[in-house]
Amino acid sequence: MSEEKITLSIIKADVGSLAGHHMPHPDQLAAATKVLAEAKQKGTIIDFYVTHVGDDIQLIMTHRKGVDHPDIHGLAWEAFQAAAKVARELKLYAAGQDLLSEAFSGNVRGLGPGVAEIEMIERKSETVITFHADKTEPGAFNLPIFRIFADPFNTAGLVIDPRMHEGFIFEVYDVFEGKSVKLNSPEEMYDILALIGTPGRYVIRRVYRKSDGLQAAAVSVERLNLIAGKYVGKDDPVAIVRAQHGLPAVGEILEAFAFPHMVAGWMRGSHFGPLMPVPQKYARVTRFDGPPRIIALGWNINKGKLIGPADLFDDVAFDETRRLAQQIAEYIRRHGPFMPHRLGPEEMEYTTLPQVLEKLKDRFVKTEEVHVIKRHSEMLSGTKE
Repeated sequence: MSEEKITLSIIKADVGSLAGHHMPHPDQLAAATKVLAEAKQKGTIIDFYVTHVGDDIQLIMTHRKGVDHPDIHGLAWEAFQAAAKVARELKLYAAGQDLLSEAFSGNVRGLGPGVAEIEMIERKSETVITFHADKTEPGAFNLPIFRIFADPFNTAGLVIDPRMHEGFIFEVYDVFEGKSVKLNSPEEMYDILALIGTPGRYVIRRVYRKSDGLQAAAVSVERLNLIAGKYVGKDDPVAIVRAQHGLPAVGEILEAFAFPHMVAGWMRGSHFGPLMPVPQKYARVTRFDGPPRIIALGWNINKGKLIGPADLFDDVAFDETRRLAQQIAEYIRRHGPFMPHRLGPEEMEYTTLPQVLEKLKDRFVKTEEVHVIKRHSEMLSGTKE
């Protein structure tokens, strides 16, 4: 086992895609791969893997520079710029969409791309799963991450593995205030649920093993609409979850995604829909630009080298989950533009709906019913004789 720390980084962005929001063009993936291959040859990174889910390009990298390092973030920025250049040349849809600035400022956080990173000392066998979602927001990970690290009905190891029995620490991030709080499970489980049950605001950002502080998970928390001040696309989050050896087993981690729970996003970032776990070959959005979907790639890390991936959702064991997701999608789609399919008003403020409301604002007039209701209210409260 090497005692030297390595960092696993996932940095993703939508920089243009083929046929609407369907998937990146192969030439875009090739352009990003070329940039990372040259960086590997120079020694900037140890290893890498380039893939996609839906229209988002996913850069998976290992290195020894730690989290938030400008060399690594600058490398990702260069790769996305190269892919965006291809998108513009091919006149693909939304070329450069997630690159909210022309200039790189040392870190991609706040510039559009999503980031999940963990610095670690490799264990005897460093098993890791990377999750990549499309057409949803960071809060989509709240329910499965909670189940993985706090629900004994999902994760048997919480009960029978003494290395996990003390529980885990959840770092919960308020995306509106830019603040986070660390809460202990199981002691503060109800407090954790009180926050993360509102996934549009409170997001599980990191998870640590309580017994020794080992970081077990990281989730990207970037909200594009809050960064840009307007709707420019959904956040499409990523996550890293370490497995085995005193952490949840791979099967326990995947079990948390066997229920296709409802998440915000889907068409125009304005609808609720089921999160469908799919293999890489189905990581292309179609129906109503969805449904929201997620892939899981399994790895072993050996001296920084990425061994894998295993396409973990490419299994008939998840066929029933996908079938249930299809049924949920069919049911919820029948609601059309009505809630609960369409997001609530507080979330729609960050879509293109405010432009419609702005056009109509001068046409709203008070009605007689309002005055009648006001009088009745005053009489009942005793404020008017």
